[in-house]
Amino acid sequence: MGLPAEDERPASPRDDEWPEAEKAEKLARGAALKWASGVFYCPEKLEGLGQYRSRETQRNSSIQSRLKSTVQSYLEGVSAGLEQLRSAAQEVQSVCQDLGAARWALLDSADRFQGLQQMRALMAEHVQLASVVQVLPQLFSVHEVFSHTLQLLRGQHLLEAHAKLMMMEHLRDDILSQLHLRGLSSAQATVLSYFGGLQELNESLAKQLWDIVGSSLQLVREDPVLFVTAETITGAHFRAARMDTEGPGLARHLAALQKDIVSELRVVKDLMVQCVPAHYNILSVCTATYHQALISHLQDILREDLDKQALFLLLEWALHVYHSPEMMGHPDLLPEVDVSALGPLMSPELVELTERKYVVKVKASVLVWMQRTLEVEFKEWFREEEPETDHKGFFQSALPVIVMQMLNENIQVASLITDSLQQKVYNMALEELEAFLGRLREALVQCGKEHQKDRTIPKYYVSYLLAMLNNNLALSSSVSSLHPDTAHGEVPTSLRAALDRTQKKACQLLLEELLLDLQPLCLQLPSRKWLSGSQLVSSMCEVIDKYAKDFSRVKKPVFTLLLTESELLVASQYLRALMQKKMVCKSEEERGQLCDRLLQDATQLRELFCGLGLDRSQQSLEAIFALRELICLKDPALLGLEVLGFITKYPDVSDEHISTLLDLRGDVSKEVRHMVLEMMAQHPQVLPESYRPIFSTILVPAPELPFCLRKGKCA
Repeated sequence: MGLPAEDERPASPRDDEWPEAEKAEKLARGAALKWASGVFYCPEKLEGLGQYRSRETQRNSSIQSRLKSTVQSYLEGVSAGLEQLRSAAQEVQSVCQDLGAARWALLDSADRFQGLQQMRALMAEHVQLASVVQVLPQLFSVHEVFSHTLQLLRGQHLLEAHAKLMMMEHLRDDILSQLHLRGLSSAQATVLSYFGGLQELNESLAKQLWDIVGSSLQLVREDPVLFVTAETITGAHFRAARMDTEGPGLARHLAALQKDIVSELRVVKDLMVQCVPAHYNILSVCTATYHQALISHLQDILREDLDKQALFLLLEWALHVYHSPEMMGHPDLLPEVDVSALGPLMSPELVELTERKYVVKVKASVLVWMQRTLEVEFKEWFREEEPETDHKGFFQSALPVIVMQMLNENIQVASLITDSLQQKVYNMALEELEAFLGRLREALVQCGKEHQKDRTIPKYYVSYLLAMLNNNLALSSSVSSLHPDTAHGEVPTSLRAALDRTQKKACQLLLEELLLDLQPLCLQLPSRKWLSGSQLVSSMCEVIDKYAKDFSRVKKPVFTLLLTESELLVASQYLRALMQKKMVCKSEEERGQLCDRLLQDATQLRELFCGLGLDRSQQSLEAIFALRELICLKDPALLGLEVLGFITKYPDVSDEHISTLLDLRGDVSKEVRHMVLEMMAQHPQVLPESYRPIFSTILVPAPELPFCLRKGKCA
């Protein structure tokens, strides 16, 4: 086997520095020799040699003048650029001087800044004292206002008394708020003690209001103004109570409603019923009144922008607590209060709307939580230690446990309300998991880019990719457990596809890492050193074995996949190296050496993968053995039949691949080549569905086009 003559000529420094110029010079010399040989071959053309010399001289003069003009314009541009750089350097120096002066000025002003800091502290203290001075008159008049309010209550001037009490409450709350903001919580007890009279006055006002409500019918006839006053005050308090339900106090508010309604209905049932005629049906009337009031009250609350906890509490209270033995079905109210006749507090349409609001709030919370989990996971990949392992030694992290636990908890909480809400949250959980997998793939790509810049970062890049593959398997096996009916929990197609894409991305990054270690070895194929028995393939086997040991830290199905893809990668890289047109056999002896080397390499690689657990029937290395048969065939005339069998076994092989292999033999005539390619055209192949492509991933270098003179024909 031999190499082209130009490959054996030692390269000069000038060739390494200007390869394009050397190539252009060679082409120009070849064109000139071709033209000269044509002229001397036809003596009649020698008569025009003088005209040609004159024309070429004029053209050279024109080219030289254009070159001089171009160089002159470039020199002028360089001169202008140097002048601008000089000017910019002077400006930069001036700016540096100004910055230095500013720095010294700032250092000289440091003492003054300390004085300003003290002044700022004094200013803050002054503002606090000013605010205290503003409220001092009101503080000094508190007890006087208490006395005046007590007189108003005794005179039944309830609106005025209520206004005074509200003013004192606002003053007290403002002072407590200011103390809390300034970290003076220890002084709050003193303030509460100072305003202690408010509690007694509020209780006195409440007692008078309840007395008025208790005798409302008689009072409307005797003193309607007093009744309207009481209604105004209680309405204001009711609105204030409703406002409080918008915050965390909703649970306390609902508990208070539950307790008060049961208590009051118990009084109506046990006492008031005995005081009125039976046909009044007073218990039913009171129950229906409370029911309608609660319906309206819940609708008012739901008009606010509630968080997920508040929406859950309302749904639970309206759908489960209200009709339960804890409230309207209380044993003390039965059988007089007919729970079944009350009807729902929330209509089906309102329940549906509230459930959708709840799902939106839960989705936002899940999104934030998952994003934080992914950020923590991404930082873990760059640690200076390997990922944690399970009891079998497989790499893993806490990511799948955290994600699945969070989704499962939200689904279980929703199951406490209705089946429809549970199904809505389940669907939302699958959508968010699919979106999370997309963001996880983006994080893997980002980590891969960081690793490409510096292969030492992350330190345990391969280990964390393997951990992500195990995590992906854990997520895939846990998805079905999220379904309310675990026996029928099928994984949706889109989510299954997202899991597959995540697995493929991690596997792709691992194979790219393997390829980076194999490429320097494959670039040495084929060569004379390789033919004479180098250790290239042994070095390749060491690299493959090292990665196979790493792959063993991932669970079985993915380990087999990685092993299969690694074998395909090795086979394709080996074949690609052979088809780079680096070598042509010059004799039958060299073809024999090539066949022997191919047999040894393919056998060594096949035995390695068999030892790792990959069956021969699953290996693509068989293509090297089949290719060897094309090289070893002694009679080129039989290549047509051999190639036909080859393309039948490997239908993705192209004309370019076969042509390159024929070039590698070095003994195929144009007629045989034409016959082989014509035979391939007559027998087009169709790829079977189960076929694993190997040659379609291998690009053959394009043939170099011959140099052509302008207005002439190619050689």
